[in-house]
Amino acid sequence: MRILAVSDEESKAFYDYYTPGILNQFDMILACGDLRREYLEFLVTLSNKPLLYVRGNHDDDILENPPEGCICVDGRLYVQNGIRILGLGGSFRYRPGNNMYTERQMRLRILRLLLRIRMHKGFDILLTHAPARNLGDLDTAAHRGFVCFSDLLDRYHPRYFIHGHVHKSYGVHIPTRTVRGSTTIINACGYQIIEY
Repeated sequence: MRILAVSDEESKAFYDYYTPGILNQFDMILACGDLRREYLEFLVTLSNKPLLYVRGNHDDDILENPPEGCICVDGRLYVQNGIRILGLGGSFRYRPGNNMYTERQMRLRILRLLLRIRMHKGFDILLTHAPARNLGDLDTAAHRGFVCFSDLLDRYHPRYFIHGHVHKSYGVHIPTRTVRGSTTIINACGYQIIEY
């Protein structure tokens, strides 16, 4: 299965300079937040494939007006094509906003999902907006990662942890792909292609 993961920055190749059929190579699209609803609707319409998304810290408008044809997996464990996807959108709280959480609030979101995680015997992909603490995050209030995401990786060992939020333009040291144990961590800012 080939997955297109997108986040934060619209790819000109898939939008402004779209070539007919370019999205046919993908079986599923995963969106990690902070993308305009028009962009998500364009991707899902022209790919005719499932597009699953979580909200980013700048996605307050998507709460009111979600992208048509897309599936919100924020705060859910969702199974698509046999792949168990745990969605946890939002970022670390650095100002008021609907999609920002303290460490304690994010832990409570995870606690509410534990029964479903156990029923499905874990999950294959952790799909978030923010990274985990010390795994691709930054030492700024706005781009700090969650410790509880690291705990999820250590406990359930998903195949992939896909996030956004930390733009590659923030510095040359921003990793695109790293590994923790048996989990491949992917920063999907812009886009990344995943062979599942």
